[in-house]
Amino acid sequence: MTQPSRRFGHWLTDLIVRGFLKAMKTLPYHTRLNITGWVATRVLAPISGNRARIRENLNLVMPELSHSEREAIVRQAPDNMGRSLMEMYSAKEGLPRFAEAPIQGPGLEPLLEAQKIGKGAIIVTGHFGNYLALRGAMLGRGVPIGGLYKPMSNPYFNEHYVAAMEDYGTPVFARGRRGMSNMVKHLRGGGCLGIILDQRINDAPVLSFMGKPARTALSAADLALKYNVPLVPAYGVRQPDDSFIIVTEAPIAHTTSEEMTQQLNDSLEAQVRANPGQWMWTHNRWRDAGNDTSEDRARGH
Repeated sequence: MTQPSRRFGHWLTDLIVRGFLKAMKTLPYHTRLNITGWVATRVLAPISGNRARIRENLNLVMPELSHSEREAIVRQAPDNMGRSLMEMYSAKEGLPRFAEAPIQGPGLEPLLEAQKIGKGAIIVTGHFGNYLALRGAMLGRGVPIGGLYKPMSNPYFNEHYVAAMEDYGTPVFARGRRGMSNMVKHLRGGGCLGIILDQRINDAPVLSFMGKPARTALSAADLALKYNVPLVPAYGVRQPDDSFIIVTEAPIAHTTSEEMTQQLNDSLEAQVRANPGQWMWTHNRWRDAGNDTSEDRARGH
């Protein structure tokens, strides 16, 4: 594809997305969540091949599931993704709800104490439930969470995507040398940083996740050790009425980066096993880490 045609394709795609979002915002909050969840499940998931990816991942790490249990997750995961996207673009209605979400567990007090004394802290979560609910709830308690994001390849979409993220707390940092530098300055200056740990990173060490080898970045633990700040696992767990409960865990003890990161993987695994339909199973999480799925065999990998 030539550069002009690629630019036009990006513009057209973003025009469609903006039109859909604008139409959805004319509807009541819960109606737009329901519609977006339906579209993600019934339209986008089949077209994109996400259903096949979800089944492959479930067969790899949760083979004990019955057919009906697996197919329920195949429907629930895209639904949660669609709802989460619409919640991102519905800060006017969503942020007040998230700010009032109950926060459970022993992780809140260490975060508030770090904020009180001007010390940085790191919250680690995953693509589970909706991490924006976590950011909104902490913002409501006076703890804004800075975040690192991967810029979208579509520059037109990226513009409003970043703006939507900023509605739930600032600053946000684009992945890259400059973004990482500013992120470290934020942490050293006493800011709270949010890191999403569950994406496969090429050449990262192989640890265990859901009982299988998975390449996992050590960066969150490295930063916690280097700057001596709390490392707290936390999650925004969706409820049936689209409210959220924020679950925080005790800070991970400072040992080695590998041991700490494995504990973070184990923490997320427990959340995923408790509510598997809330995790983003569409990630190619276990590839290139010594696993062999039927999809890999079919492709000759």
